[in-house]
Amino acid sequence: MKFSPKSKVQIHTPVLEPLGNSLFDNIVQDSIHRLSDCGASVEVNGSNLCGSVLNSKSVTETDIDGRSKNTVNSDRTDINVDAPSLLLKNEVPECDFAMSMDDISGTILETFIVGRRFSNEKELNFGENIILVRDPHNAKDPNAIEVISSDTGYSKVLGFLPRELARYLSPLIDKCCLRFEGQVTSVPECSFDIVPIQVSCRKIVLDGNKENNSINCFRYLWKNALQVIESAKKSSTSTTKYQQNFCVFVQEVLGNNSHLFADDEKDFMESFNSLSDDSQRLFIRLYTRKGPWFRMSSISYPEILDPQKAVEELSEKGYTCSFEVKSKPHDDDLSRIVNLLTVAELHEIMCTLKKNCSFGTRKQDLIASLLSIYKEGFCSRLPGMILDKTCGCISISSKAEALFWRAERLFFLNGEQDLSAFLLVDLGIVKYPAYNCIITEQIFLGCDDLLAYEEAIEVAQMIDESLDENNNELVLRCIKIAQSHISSTPMKITESSISKSVVSFHFSFSASWVYSKVILLGISFLERERRYNDAIYLLKQLLECFTFNGRRGYWMLRLSVDLEHIGCHDESLSVAENGLLDPWVRAGSRMALQRRVLRLGKPPRRWKIPDFAKSVKRKINEVHVLGRPLNSETGTKSRFYGEDGEQCGVEELALQYYAGEGGGWKGVHTESGIWLTIFGLLMWDVMFSDVPNVFRTRFQTAPLDLETDSFYLVRKDQIESHLKKIHDGMAEEILITSWQSHQGTACRGVNWDRLTLSDLRAAVGCIGGPCLALFCRHLAQDYRSWSSGMPDLLLWRFHDEYRAEAKLVEVKGPRDRLSEQQRAWLLLLMDCGFNTEVCKVSPEPTP
Repeated sequence: MKFSPKSKVQIHTPVLEPLGNSLFDNIVQDSIHRLSDCGASVEVNGSNLCGSVLNSKSVTETDIDGRSKNTVNSDRTDINVDAPSLLLKNEVPECDFAMSMDDISGTILETFIVGRRFSNEKELNFGENIILVRDPHNAKDPNAIEVISSDTGYSKVLGFLPRELARYLSPLIDKCCLRFEGQVTSVPECSFDIVPIQVSCRKIVLDGNKENNSINCFRYLWKNALQVIESAKKSSTSTTKYQQNFCVFVQEVLGNNSHLFADDEKDFMESFNSLSDDSQRLFIRLYTRKGPWFRMSSISYPEILDPQKAVEELSEKGYTCSFEVKSKPHDDDLSRIVNLLTVAELHEIMCTLKKNCSFGTRKQDLIASLLSIYKEGFCSRLPGMILDKTCGCISISSKAEALFWRAERLFFLNGEQDLSAFLLVDLGIVKYPAYNCIITEQIFLGCDDLLAYEEAIEVAQMIDESLDENNNELVLRCIKIAQSHISSTPMKITESSISKSVVSFHFSFSASWVYSKVILLGISFLERERRYNDAIYLLKQLLECFTFNGRRGYWMLRLSVDLEHIGCHDESLSVAENGLLDPWVRAGSRMALQRRVLRLGKPPRRWKIPDFAKSVKRKINEVHVLGRPLNSETGTKSRFYGEDGEQCGVEELALQYYAGEGGGWKGVHTESGIWLTIFGLLMWDVMFSDVPNVFRTRFQTAPLDLETDSFYLVRKDQIESHLKKIHDGMAEEILITSWQSHQGTACRGVNWDRLTLSDLRAAVGCIGGPCLALFCRHLAQDYRSWSSGMPDLLLWRFHDEYRAEAKLVEVKGPRDRLSEQQRAWLLLLMDCGFNTEVCKVSPEPTP
């Protein structure tokens, strides 16, 4: 469990299909609700919020001209966007664009090369000749257009055209045989910066006999391409993209959460819009960099014309603070500022102080020596000497840091994403699903709730760091703080409140929820220290305070185990038995408690055999595979030689066995991956349907209630209707439609890179509708409990055109055994009608 506020989100790069056959396939497939990649205007409650390149669907009505709108009332907050006018399939707009076909030939377009960091060619020359070449198999964008140097035999790929421009030029190149040539008009200082270029159209060939319909299509695309170029020019001369995004971020947070900020805090954040462009850009640059201190001599950005003036304004408005020599600096600040110096600068200061130091001394040794000299009082002028070298130092003010950190947490609602999420979208690295943000309830009712939550997050971060550093004293202090909170603020949720309120995911944004996580980390720490009595006390406290919680099964299991550790076998058995009566005890935890009851409840403690004994003891089919081991060390993953003589893991060896003598099966090793992908694709429309309050930001890959019981309860009718279609044999059709409509879009559980559509179709077809429907129902009802521990292998084979079958296999090496969660999955799948078995890989006996 990590609560880092600045951690970066990791996203799989999407893989997209090549351009479709229709001239407008690449445009039609975009949702009418999608924000324009160029100059989209975002509004919240009627306020224009600077354009933002986002793919979040946030509208419910669309005018005929393509402008999206929404009704805003006191109970609902919606995000309105201006979407680009898009063509309906097989329709061609009437185009009043006056330019003739002859005029278009030879027209010079001024644009840029982007994506330089993905190019192997770092050197550029002014005036270098270039051509544009389509790249339809590009993994990130099927409309991609490469910029290639024609001075070197067309072998150097310099980068790509901007994504929004390629969107309109790519069908023109593909269908109208346009050829573009040009040259580099400016070479930037940084090899990764955008490169200005000029290109012109050299050839136009329309299909057919230049029918009016084809001409209108051509003109429509050409007109939009010119609009994109013109918009890019305006954007580059007014505001930068990251500046626009920060405007969106600040104003949306204030618009949706104004009740969580004091008046002076709101005034401070709103004053950001009154800053000059240079000051805004510099603040954002520094805020997103690793600090806290920055040397003035290193502040240089091409889009910031006067950094010194920007620093002065930021300091005057309270956004930054400077390192002052007048007052004695804090030791931590001085230590961080000394780290800004280079080794050469540190040597110079040491020589000025006439201290002996060898040229090869490490930087940290030099810093330690300087700080030691300063603390001993032998060099009071050290801060001044540092400032002379750095030309001054600045940092983000504590007020600005605290407020914008809070704003980030409110905007993203997690500690994993940060402002880099905007950049990932702008670069086309990630695309988020289309959905409506319908907000009728606030997550944090008041500032006190938010502040308590933030304090809990700080304690959680502290215990994480303390465990990493083996600081046992601080770990115990964190446990005590968390324990004190849940004792004074018991969260006993009644059954009636659960049934009436389906927004139970709100609880995960409470201080009590965070403190329960802290205590659970503390329990694991105490168990490792063999302080079982202390762990038992905390577990009982959790179970008493949180009576309706999906983690109760794990808590009860740990309590039963710890009681057995101290010799309280009768109480351990009672805890396990009571746990089985708790409706919140599920999946692997329930299986583990059942097995504990059977083991501990033997005569004379218990004479009656439980009803579940027969079910738990069911035999799971096993097959045994022999292989040549590569290693047999305890604690390491088993490795074997495969049938081809290459090294492989037990799962790959099992796949080879099943493909051959095991029955001619095809399959994949993805554990839960393929199942969560199938669920995500089959249930896509359900997951992203209009449910109030579960979509609150534009950067979500799933509804907030996915891992709660409310996910199924709120959508029960829709889910059951959808599952009936799956049961009745429409799963493959739903899968194909979902894949083609959403390929490359980030969605919880869906892995676009590892699995192919053909494999997924084969798997779905062989599994069959009834089994798939049962599987999807279980995940929909309890995604949190059942989203892990699935069998390693999914196998399938076709007997003829009409008969096929699937098999699920859990693979175990010589020193492995089934976990309770894996056993629970296998038994559940057997109940659903799946063909399951365990494959045990063992080393061949030595002669």
